[in-house]
Amino acid sequence: MNYRKLGKTGLNVSEIGFGAWGIGKTSWVGANDDESLQALNKSIDLGLNFIDTALGYGDGHSEQLVGQVVKGRSETIYVATKIPPKDGNWPARSGVTVDKTFPAAHVVECTERSLRNLGLETIDVMQFHVWLDEWVGQGDWLEAIEKLKKEGKIRFFGVSINDHQADNALKLIETGVVDTVQVIYNIFDQSPEDRLLPACLEHNVGVIVRVALDEGGLTGKITPETTFAEGDFRNTYFGGARKKEIFERNQAIISDLNISLDQLPETALRYVLSHPAVSTVIPGMRTVRNVELNTRVGDGKGLPADQVQKLKKHRWIRNFYGA
Repeated sequence: MNYRKLGKTGLNVSEIGFGAWGIGKTSWVGANDDESLQALNKSIDLGLNFIDTALGYGDGHSEQLVGQVVKGRSETIYVATKIPPKDGNWPARSGVTVDKTFPAAHVVECTERSLRNLGLETIDVMQFHVWLDEWVGQGDWLEAIEKLKKEGKIRFFGVSINDHQADNALKLIETGVVDTVQVIYNIFDQSPEDRLLPACLEHNVGVIVRVALDEGGLTGKITPETTFAEGDFRNTYFGGARKKEIFERNQAIISDLNISLDQLPETALRYVLSHPAVSTVIPGMRTVRNVELNTRVGDGKGLPADQVQKLKKHRWIRNFYGA
């Protein structure tokens, strides 16, 4: 496993991190706790040292599983989690003031809950689960963050940027108060390359990439005939004609790069890791098999420059979360 600096935090984190949304048993159907624990442990066995979870993943269930594993290991494992917006709206809606989403009391209360769920004394990276740049300079949330840092309950502060709104943290980055940002970045959504990633390089802000495999759309496993279990959010995400469109776009990628369909997930992860601003990518990994496949990509090797360039034309602007 290769490691990279998580921006100005100075933490050396594994290129492949563990995205723990799926093990929280919400939205993703089919998670099994025993299997999730095996996957977490196997990832650490293979050198992974960064786990991203959230209080909102199963109302703390994901955090509890993560804490159970981390406390049982001798290795240094960095844990990042997230505070849900008080108003319960994902993504954050423009015009809503920050006192409705992240008032200081809510920030402190949620941090205390996460610490109890994890069974840890300190959270390495505490993130807001949504963000609007119009909140810069508003409210008392920053006072709460500084207080939690001073008390040793959190080490660093980050935000998870709204879905497909990569520029919606540029003002915050310029203030210098944020240590990390988490953003959707993949072969289809290349928008972070325009302004966000250069800004993170300039200000030494760590970049955590989520949805690098487009919720499964870049695994090569989605066909027009694919079905998902009842209650699985992917029924909406890949609803209507979207599965057919994903399939056709994947066929175009493998044709352009002259790769097999089985090579698509690795190619997608390596594309993201080819950008120098990226610190770690956090695919969801609910099985040992997925852990083994994904962690082997964290070997310090990006994509060849010619393949990176060929993938630029596969940029696809859309928001499957929106409808």
